[in-house]
Amino acid sequence: MEQNSLHWADICADKIIREKGPKDLYTCASGITPSGTVHIGNFREIISVDLVVRALRAKGCNVRFIYSWDDYDVFRKVPKNMPDQDELAKYLRMPITSVPDMITGEKSYARANEVAVEKMMPLVGISPEYLYQSDRYRSSMYAEGMRNALVHREEIRKILNEFRTEPLPENWWPVSVFSGFTGRDTTTVTGWDGEWGVTYHDDETGQSETVDLRKTGLVKLHWRVDWPMRWAREHVDFEPAGKDHHSQGGSFDTSRQVVELYNAHAPVSFKYDFITFKGKGKQSSSLGNVDTLGDVLHVYIPEIARYMFASTRPSAEFSISFDLDVLKIYEDYENCERIYFHVLPVNDKRYEKEKRIFELSQIDKVPDDISYQIPFRHLCNLLQVHEGDIDRAMASLTDLKPSQVDRLRAKCVCAWHWICDYAPDDFKFSLAKPSDPLASLSDAQKKAIQGVAAAVETMDGKTDKEFTEQLYAVAADAGLETPEFFLTVYTVLISKEKGPKLAQFIKACGRDKILPILSRY
Repeated sequence: MEQNSLHWADICADKIIREKGPKDLYTCASGITPSGTVHIGNFREIISVDLVVRALRAKGCNVRFIYSWDDYDVFRKVPKNMPDQDELAKYLRMPITSVPDMITGEKSYARANEVAVEKMMPLVGISPEYLYQSDRYRSSMYAEGMRNALVHREEIRKILNEFRTEPLPENWWPVSVFSGFTGRDTTTVTGWDGEWGVTYHDDETGQSETVDLRKTGLVKLHWRVDWPMRWAREHVDFEPAGKDHHSQGGSFDTSRQVVELYNAHAPVSFKYDFITFKGKGKQSSSLGNVDTLGDVLHVYIPEIARYMFASTRPSAEFSISFDLDVLKIYEDYENCERIYFHVLPVNDKRYEKEKRIFELSQIDKVPDDISYQIPFRHLCNLLQVHEGDIDRAMASLTDLKPSQVDRLRAKCVCAWHWICDYAPDDFKFSLAKPSDPLASLSDAQKKAIQGVAAAVETMDGKTDKEFTEQLYAVAADAGLETPEFFLTVYTVLISKEKGPKLAQFIKACGRDKILPILSRY
């Protein structure tokens, strides 16, 4: 059944079908140059395409999802986060597939960056067909495409000049050459024989040669010609791009005209905005200040990694946070889940919107039942009570269903990572041990602690509200104001002035953990 087109991905899918007409196969494309660590900002494009691909398939369309590694691009700058800077600098101006990998031992620096991404994609339910542009150029697959660009050289130059303040020179060519003598692109194209022969001069060595486009892998189209050539070759129907490419006079503006010279039309597109990490600013591979999908999955379960993008329009900039905002992001996703499973009632329009976001946030199919709904804050407290032992923490949840175990375990792993690596100090705690020195308490404070111990003895079967009221009564009986009472109990239990909601916290810890601490007083 056709999906209700309320979500931006469904609306985009409708536009593709409307503009490209009925087709046996729709092609959706994405791609990146692996010139550095592929960061979460780059991930926005690939997941945006994945969401549209899913929307098209939901409408019964057959879809090809291609992801191009532009790994025949020039190695222009050594990223600051890479070791052996001087050694890598020797490979500047060569294809990035010629640069050695100095960290993982992959066959090239480009391949190491590609593998890092390709290993992560299945974790978030994304499985494109990868195209490696270095292989395609080196196999002369694009010989005809390059020859066509040479035939239309003047027309392409005219198109590009429309958007330039300084026109391209008359001796401009739509191709560049990696020297057969040095491997670098420090060359000048000097001629074309009208067929397949391109002549170039090596600006470093002074040597020249003529190469046959059908037999060489040295020649490459400039980006603003390469992109539309591939649109035509792969019959691309949809490909988004960042707002830099979609700026006036940017590569999308020129490419939509150049593609006509290949007897094709530009794909449907939209521009997406940048992603930042709270407090870090824009991500930059070349500068090395990047956070990856792996960094996000360290703290967020894969469904929430997808949810953050599925619930946000591509044109909206947003930040990913590792601070206390993590609690709200988990809460937002779980509210969406509760709406989907009719646990949280909303009006029909809200339900349809949240239902679609939840569906698109899943790695594969939608689960048959709701996950275990423990708030992230409470889960963090529970894990700290059990000193990070996930098995013990989960075993304390007597109403946990077998179908919920795997999902809760994944959430526990992320929660513990967040506690260890990102949680503020006042969020962390550990229960007092018998060997810890006793806190210095007044007689009234000791009486309060003894009263709490008595309350803990009888807390089983009480609701959080009932137990909270009992604790307030203990404070009053001891003659302590509420703030002093809570400070006293937290000091005794976790050596802090404040902590989690007390009644819930004590009940989560259980009598066996709490009473030995309190009985010392």
